[in-house]
Amino acid sequence: MPSISLPPRGERILRWADALALHSDHPEHLTCAYMTPAHRAVAAMLATWMREAGFDDVRHDAVGNVIGRYRAVPGQDAARLVATGSHYDTVRNGGRYDGRLGILLPIAVVAELHAQGRRLPFDFEVVGFAEEEGLRFGGTFLGSSAYVGRFDSAVLDRTDAAGIAMCDALREAGFDPARVNTDAGDIARLAHYFEVHIEQGPVLLDRGLAVGVVSAIAGGVRRLLTLQGQAGHAGTTPMGLRHDAACAAAEVVLAVERRCQRGDGLVGTVGRLEVPDGSINVIPGRCQLSLDVRAPDDALRDAALADLDAEIAAICHRRGIGMAMEEIMRVPATPCAPAQRSLWSAAIAAHGVPVHELPSGAGHDAMMVAKVAPVSMLFVRCGNGGVSHNPLETVTGEDVQLAAQVTETFLLSLARTLE
Repeated sequence: MPSISLPPRGERILRWADALALHSDHPEHLTCAYMTPAHRAVAAMLATWMREAGFDDVRHDAVGNVIGRYRAVPGQDAARLVATGSHYDTVRNGGRYDGRLGILLPIAVVAELHAQGRRLPFDFEVVGFAEEEGLRFGGTFLGSSAYVGRFDSAVLDRTDAAGIAMCDALREAGFDPARVNTDAGDIARLAHYFEVHIEQGPVLLDRGLAVGVVSAIAGGVRRLLTLQGQAGHAGTTPMGLRHDAACAAAEVVLAVERRCQRGDGLVGTVGRLEVPDGSINVIPGRCQLSLDVRAPDDALRDAALADLDAEIAAICHRRGIGMAMEEIMRVPATPCAPAQRSLWSAAIAAHGVPVHELPSGAGHDAMMVAKVAPVSMLFVRCGNGGVSHNPLETVTGEDVQLAAQVTETFLLSLARTLE
């Protein structure tokens, strides 16, 4: 088969990302929520590009995942399947590379393989997961959970801000909600899943590196705290006789910062801090705050939480403050497969780039796929200080080109291990 000339993959991938970003739920910024007209337009474009790239089969499953399969032997199922992908929905006023880079880049890799007449010894799937962010209906990882057969059917009854149920949104878009749990991916043959993703942080940028190998995806715990003190007159209550809930909350915030500086990959954040019904001349009687603690190792995270529990209790006791805590999320860490991490490292080194491993503090679809198969991840450097979930999110064509080359090298190395 004659070789077909293609534009540099980095340039091609960025052009694709720009084209997808033209479809938005909002006229002034990029917002692409699940099963909106913009979302369906993006899905259609992904399917078109997969077909043009040379995929043998392209389909939409019952939740809107776009699945392209590049077969080892056209017309036949190979003994093993390797998959990659990411999500194509966005946050509100988001960036154009979060998630989508991990779909577009492997499409470009397959286009190159197809142009050269090359096949892999396994079937290779690229999956555009329809939903990961939870923007419209509140449930996250909908696409990847359906792909691995772990979709929670109760989510279908959730409604959006306009009162539209998810099941009705699916029907309106031409999908059958009754097929969600019978339309999973071919996970019995799934030997490995990998995900290419922008880092969404500043580590690679700070180190001057275009790509990095992910060691693990951090597990997280989220809690809501309510501190109950005693409201009082701001002018007549002496400082030593106060039970100020906001002062206790301030100590908690600093305790989180202090404790979470002590662990490798450990991070802690108080993202919400409120004085309900507060007034400028009233001592805060009640304060509400959130706590988000993450680490690439569950034991490291849980040790920090135990220390924080003790310190928060001590702060409240000393100040005469009542405390109630509700845990609203607990997700285990997901280690990346050591064998495939080594293959990624070798692939990076083969292109003359220093190898750096780093944990992912953000959650990814790979966490869901890890329930049924080994997973690995490659991070690509972000510009603009590493900002993500933001219109300023950016990558360079040179970095994306290198990431595509590294991914192809990884795939060929993986092929040798699975032959």
